[in-house]
Amino acid sequence: MPGVAIHCHGGRVLVALNELTAYTDDLLSIQDFRDYCPNGLQVEGRPEVRRIVSGVTACQALLDAAVAQQADLILVHHGYFWKGEAAAITGLRRRRLGTLISHDISLLAYHLPLDAHPELGNNAELGRLLGIPVQGVFAAGGPPLIFWGELPEPLPAAGLAARIDSVLHRSPLHLPGGPAFIHRVGWCSGAAQSYLEAAADQGLEAFISGEVSEPTTHLAAERGVHFFAAGHHATERYGVQALGRHLAEKFSLQHTFIDLPNPV
Repeated sequence: MPGVAIHCHGGRVLVALNELTAYTDDLLSIQDFRDYCPNGLQVEGRPEVRRIVSGVTACQALLDAAVAQQADLILVHHGYFWKGEAAAITGLRRRRLGTLISHDISLLAYHLPLDAHPELGNNAELGRLLGIPVQGVFAAGGPPLIFWGELPEPLPAAGLAARIDSVLHRSPLHLPGGPAFIHRVGWCSGAAQSYLEAAADQGLEAFISGEVSEPTTHLAAERGVHFFAAGHHATERYGVQALGRHLAEKFSLQHTFIDLPNPV
């Protein structure tokens, strides 16, 4: 599969699906979140798990790659059954669910709980990779998802953009608004551009997220905060990898992360 990065490790021990699911649900405290989709087991496959394939989104390409890898379970950040979706199982939804069911593969999905986890989550991993020690987490009208910290040494905006580029392997969109040198940085992966004003209220000088909207340019300039849009997919590749590695080590399973290129 061209352009797809595959990373494997782990053992070959079987674990019961219900044991693995219960452990992961508890680890990520899914009961603490009101989310846009069900967290945990979304599609039930065979009762025992040896091989996990993880990826950001449960698209057809990931499902096909998991079938090729002879996976028992697919672990993702973006699963199915989102609020507001049509309920009918037709078209691509039928094909996706048909692939899982016909190959007896389970789908395990964690959305906000995986963003928020303080050690294995998308935001914890993003801060670690960017070299920004986490000093706090705060909320903006929902669960506490906005992480922040201080750079060991202040950077100009171009320097922070270069660091994001080197870590995520894509050049971020920078909307200027803050001081010449950045010290206090906030971040929230995915589509969290609406949290920019909450970051400004906390006195942060820069805010990193995945996506950007038309009003973001004006808010960054008027609130005096540098904004960096680093890509929804690019900022959310790391939590599911960390969780997959953790489960593989905990239960001596084989884990393969498949990174499907996505420019968004």
